Amino acid sequence: MIRLQFTEEEIEALRYEHFHYPHPRVQMKMAAVQLTAHGWSRGEVAEVLGCDEATVRSYVKDYRDGGIEALKRFAVGGRTSELDVHCDTLMKEFDQHPPRNVREAQHRIETLTGLHRSPSQIRAFLKRSGLKYQKVAPIPAKADATVQETFINEQLDPILKEAQDGKRHVFFVDAAHFVFAAFLGYLWCRLRQFLPTPSGRQRFNVLGALHAISHEVVTITNTKYINSGSVVELLESIQKKFSDLPITLILDNAAYQRCALVQAKAQELGIQLLFLPPYSPNLNLIERLWKFVKAESLNAVYYETFPAFCDAITQCLQQTATAHKDRLDTLLTLKFQRFPSADDKEKNDGLAG
Repeated sequence: MIRLQFTEEEIEALRYEHFHYPHPRVQMKMAAVQLTAHGWSRGEVAEVLGCDEATVRSYVKDYRDGGIEALKRFAVGGRTSELDVHCDTLMKEFDQHPPRNVREAQHRIETLTGLHRSPSQIRAFLKRSGLKYQKVAPIPAKADATVQETFINEQLDPILKEAQDGKRHVFFVDAAHFVFAAFLGYLWCRLRQFLPTPSGRQRFNVLGALHAISHEVVTITNTKYINSGSVVELLESIQKKFSDLPITLILDNAAYQRCALVQAKAQELGIQLLFLPPYSPNLNLIERLWKFVKAESLNAVYYETFPAFCDAITQCLQQTATAHKDRLDTLLTLKFQRFPSADDKEKNDGLAG
């Protein structure tokens, strides 16, 4: 039996590569050796990873003979691809500057390695290296990660803990403005489908308050605009229905929500207003609900009349705690997107280097 002694630094290096190396095959190798380093038997490791003991033994042998770099080498389909030899270099390049399409990846690979491969070969290489073709997600350019983290730890988490313990009602508040137009989406179909697009500029405005725990939604709707009067109406509606416990509303910094009229009414009703840091839509749970409503009732659906359009949105919102509850319980978890701070980026850059 192969017996190895591992230092703490070696175990930490295996752990890092297990979570950060782009290819799943290499991740499994790192996991196998890491578990071995923690005293697991070959049989235990094989059972957890779904392979046989001989495979685990070969991973350990590769590590003994060549260290971590040996674990990063593997054959594909019985043959070693020349591109895979350059995998580390290419993945470091693509992690820093992801290619926008296969053609761009093809050109950059040829520039870096001198190897010319067809688009289909490039696509296969990218996939087996762990890359996925993913849509870029926006984040506010002015978002302050440090301020957000402080807000989460010192204000948001304690309030949500009270809500989870049944000691407080917490609502996430925001307004959505649904324009009576075509909401394009994806369909499984043989031929491309075309969606009729209504003309005009009619809008269905929804000021919503999403209960953090039950996912019940309280709404104020109109077809003109949302203003401070709408917020006051929402406060009164919430206080009337949820007066059994203290109430906290988590809101963004829209002027009509921070104005003196709203704050005076909240104080009169005994409702706490907790304002999010600037540029922090990622911390407002109701933003996920708006996306759900669009996907569930608007995307790739044609409504001939504006009233039918409004009814579809209203019906979807009325079913958040009933027909849509199971799906929303998964979507509306109290886990929030965190963005790396400047210090975190510097640390990551140092690790990558």
